Amino acid sequence: MRTVLIIDDNPSVGEALSLALSLHEIRPLVALTPEEGLAMLARENVGVVIQDMNFTADTTSGEEGVALFRAIREQHPDLPVILLTAWTHLETAVELVKAGAADYLAKPWDDAKLLATVENLLELSESTREVARSRNERRRRRESLRSRYELDGLVFASEAMAQTLELACQIARSDVPVLITGPNGAGKERIAAIVHANSAVKRGPFVAVNCGALPGELIEAELFGAEAGAYTGANKAREGRFELADGGTLFLDEIGNLPLPGQMKLLRVLETGQFERLGSGRTRHAKVRVLSATNADLKAMIKAGTFREDLYYRLNVIDVNLPPLADRTDDILPLAEHFLDGRAELGDAARDALLSYPWPGNVRELKNAIERAALLSGGRAITPELLNLPAVANAPARNLDEPSREAVETALARADGVVSRAAHALGLSRQALYRRIERYGLAGSG
Repeated sequence: MRTVLIIDDNPSVGEALSLALSLHEIRPLVALTPEEGLAMLARENVGVVIQDMNFTADTTSGEEGVALFRAIREQHPDLPVILLTAWTHLETAVELVKAGAADYLAKPWDDAKLLATVENLLELSESTREVARSRNERRRRRESLRSRYELDGLVFASEAMAQTLELACQIARSDVPVLITGPNGAGKERIAAIVHANSAVKRGPFVAVNCGALPGELIEAELFGAEAGAYTGANKAREGRFELADGGTLFLDEIGNLPLPGQMKLLRVLETGQFERLGSGRTRHAKVRVLSATNADLKAMIKAGTFREDLYYRLNVIDVNLPPLADRTDDILPLAEHFLDGRAELGDAARDALLSYPWPGNVRELKNAIERAALLSGGRAITPELLNLPAVANAPARNLDEPSREAVETALARADGVVSRAAHALGLSRQALYRRIERYGLAGSG
């Protein structure tokens, strides 16, 4: 049940608030001292706290309320706290709101406004708890993955990446071919290395070849080797990647760039483990775990006749999809901090810019942006200007002098003076709205 804790030394205040809350199916708890209130918080599941500012007779400084608020914030940093204050304590209450209090209500309070504020904060509290629960679940899952598998120091925080890694590590110990799909720069080779590190052949070599970085006429020689004189410039015999990867893993990146003759030879190796070097009739054998990757639409290439369908199904026994960085935004800031490696700090505006940018170049683009910013920062906090992200991707900065006085007055009127509701309507935090109320000389009623 939704629960609100009232901490006030005046029993009549506790009774009045308890009655108002109970009529709206909110369970009230009452504590007459800060110590009793903190003890209740330790054993009860409380959604919102309503606290007085003074607890000793003839004391009006509000210092006791400040101390209680800080104690609650220290032990329960996400718990919404509403301050009950007389007008003489209004300045202190506003300062506490700036420090993180949810709202303040002046005595005598208006029941309708109080209940509206409590209802909003209970909903917020529930959402906060759900976010915290989800965050803790993701953290436990990351810890579990790291304890069970070798992740090669990979930095991630998103659920999407956790799911990708879980699948990659689960299939690692089998010897079936794996196709890793995803956009350029997303980290497909890192996933391939992790599959190898958790495989039965992890003590063998891990050999990677980018099929898209080689001229078509050299790809076969690169994969299968070549005898001396097999092509112009081949002055001596050379081993191919299959021979080098014998007993380990061969990672074929950009497999869609492999020409059709090479595809046919690759299919044979996958089926029999046999191949011939370019220019040789001698059959060789290699036991290799093949992983491949592509950002191309292989099914479309099959229809176009540029990729063999039998090879596709041979390579794609298991498909591990690596989402683009834009689809796993929880990874952006941890990766940025990892790339910075303590050389500079990310300013708040830079963090916002990183999170709002779509990252078409994925992790590779993020790394380049951070490297550039770190070099230019001179040890200062990194700003959006140092990141130099394309302007088209940046969200327009909000003018901090807006909304206008009239907009604030209208929002407060429509919200019946409830600051939390008015702030939501304006797209501001409560603290930001209080600063504008103060600047414009307006009287926010809580």
